[in-house]
Amino acid sequence: MQFSEAWLRSLVNPALNTQELGHLLTMAGLEVEALEPVAPAFEQVVVAEILSAEKHPNADRLQVCQVNVGEAQPLTIVCGAPNARAGMKTACALVGAVLPGDFQIKQAKVRDVASFGMLCSSKELGIAGDAAGIMELPATATVGQPLRQWLNLDDHLITLKLTPNRGDCLSLNGIAREVAALAAVPFTPVDSAPVAAACDATFPIGIAAEAACPRYCGRVIRGIDAGAVSPAWMVERLERSGLRAIHPVVDVTNYVLLELGQPMHGFDLALLRGGIQVRMARVGEPLALLNEQSITLSEDTLAIADDSGALALAGIMGGAASAVSASSTDIFLEAAHFDPDAIAGRARRYGLSTDSSHRFERGVDPELPRLAMERATRLILDICGGECGPISEVGHGVAARAPIAFRPARVRRLLGFDLADATMRDILQRLDLRVAGEGETWTVTAPSHRFDITGEVDLIEEIARVHGYDAIPVVAPRGQASLLPAEEGKRSPLDLKKLMVARGYQEIITYSFISQELDQDFRATGAALPLLNPIASQMGVMRGSLMGGLMQALKHNLNHGQERLRLFEIGRAFLSAEADAQPRHAAGLAYGAARAEQWGEPTRGVDFFDVKADVEALVHPLPVAFAPAEHPALHPGQCARISLEGVAVGWLGTLHPRLVLSHGLARAPILFELDLSALLTGEAPRYQGVPRLPAVRRDIAVVVDEKQPLATLLSTVRAAMPALISDFSLFDVYQGQGVEQGKKSLAFKMLLQHTQKTLTESEIESAVQEVVGILNDQFNASLRR
Repeated sequence: MQFSEAWLRSLVNPALNTQELGHLLTMAGLEVEALEPVAPAFEQVVVAEILSAEKHPNADRLQVCQVNVGEAQPLTIVCGAPNARAGMKTACALVGAVLPGDFQIKQAKVRDVASFGMLCSSKELGIAGDAAGIMELPATATVGQPLRQWLNLDDHLITLKLTPNRGDCLSLNGIAREVAALAAVPFTPVDSAPVAAACDATFPIGIAAEAACPRYCGRVIRGIDAGAVSPAWMVERLERSGLRAIHPVVDVTNYVLLELGQPMHGFDLALLRGGIQVRMARVGEPLALLNEQSITLSEDTLAIADDSGALALAGIMGGAASAVSASSTDIFLEAAHFDPDAIAGRARRYGLSTDSSHRFERGVDPELPRLAMERATRLILDICGGECGPISEVGHGVAARAPIAFRPARVRRLLGFDLADATMRDILQRLDLRVAGEGETWTVTAPSHRFDITGEVDLIEEIARVHGYDAIPVVAPRGQASLLPAEEGKRSPLDLKKLMVARGYQEIITYSFISQELDQDFRATGAALPLLNPIASQMGVMRGSLMGGLMQALKHNLNHGQERLRLFEIGRAFLSAEADAQPRHAAGLAYGAARAEQWGEPTRGVDFFDVKADVEALVHPLPVAFAPAEHPALHPGQCARISLEGVAVGWLGTLHPRLVLSHGLARAPILFELDLSALLTGEAPRYQGVPRLPAVRRDIAVVVDEKQPLATLLSTVRAAMPALISDFSLFDVYQGQGVEQGKKSLAFKMLLQHTQKTLTESEIESAVQEVVGILNDQFNASLRR
């Protein structure tokens, strides 16, 4: 919400400068998002009157003006503005003035005529207005008065970023009330004194949906001046709040909206038929809005209607058919209280966002409609004249607020410092809360405008907020600190993150919602989960895989010149809408060179086996297996299903060539994605003594079919090999001369060791032959000679 500091200070004026006032509001939870001057700095610019304007003797487009600036003698000023004329009041920068941009005004000769100043346009002064010529000021402007003073340019614009629960501060009256409570200074509330009816004119009103509209007020005002204009002070306040002046009646309703926080609307009485009815819209009912948009209403939309049909979207926007115009002389004013649930989401549904809906969605004081009606009536009568009828009011209203039990001792316990009862009572009363009782338990009743206060904890928050978060003393925590038990056989996500960082990966955090196209590319299972209200079109689906976010991060980094990347993320994948089908995954991506550029080894691109080694390190010491498989996002010949103890837990592979092309990549990245829960299990460490006797190594080379998977061969041998063999691993693969076509040679290393004695040659040979027998029986392998 944007407003003028000067307007705020007309209601409450604490002994604080602008910056201190902004800090006070921010520290109290009303964040000041922007604080900027109304106009840039300039000096020695005054209101002036052009006494005469004659053609320059040496230039066709210049005029020599005699200008009264409030001094003893008029000044001669050469001006090129087309609208400069005798009798006009404008802004004049005197010699020595400094304008925005450090532009200094000096005495000068213009085509041989001395000029003692400059007549200014609004653009030259850095303020809003028509820049086609010099500024035109009203005839009432005082000659010689500093322009900053005349236009109130030493004001500031304050923009608050309010949280949804503080709808009571979406008005100048509400903010002033808050400042008065925070600074403990007097507050002058807006004058909403009743306006006596001058005639008996009324218009029938009724409510057919009282749950959505508990209160509706209306008033007829007859005989307003159709030619009236809004006063300058009101126009200034509206413009500095981001609104433009339209029509006096509309300006008054907008002004009351900003001043009190109560949305209002004015109808042209001559265009109404029968009576006003607040009801739910009929299916397919049409309505042309004030913004020239035509919509079709749905049955859950609250409407203001008469006998001819819908007139306005309740709490959102009025209709064009009954709008006040320049020819309107009789009007019907409305002010109502709408339940937030009846308004929430309706504006977005019709592609609208209005000041009224913004307030009603967050909640408006239910006692405001009558006060706002009196305030608006007084302003319209003062500006437009006319005579008003009595206020008509219907509706059961809103139930009275229930008192809240409040315990001062609990405040001290939760806030952690000693605060006197008298201080707490003073804070609550400054916030306009009614306090009754003494002793251990008080009774506190919140005012109608503080609908966010519903329990004792809210009162405690208010006390801490008004007392000042920065005034709460820093106290060292007291208590027993003990380490939580941790199972040695379990790993935490933090352990996995440290391991990935140690292997050169960097953690990223991406959005859980992605585009539908990206989700289709990388989702391996489950149906897409679209969002009902996405924040953007490219964020309309909950991700079924973390790979999509990794790809987005890859492209972003490539666009910024990063050519070698190792990224990982731990987060949820949404396989379906069920809570148990939204597991946490760990995913990673590698792109570019396998090693950072260096002199020790030649540069080569990262490949499938580099990342396979990273995955094996991630799951160690669990037994992991990789089996050929197919994934829609991975290369069909370079894709593996990852299993732990026979249970599939993830994928590893090179990005599919189709996706490499569609994403515009120079090479294919390697990706993996694993179920996090499987990685958190482990084995408790067990002590094993260091062997006293040396190990014996034996190497064998066997010839097998070239399509034989190594993982199957290794797991089979390791499961059946003699206990004497402590390690069995591959160290070489060969195909070529000496090996039959369609075959490959695999060379294995075997380490044999006994913990208690030295092995004999016969024991060693027996163990080797047993392994050879397993290879021959299970895989038709033969020793390579």
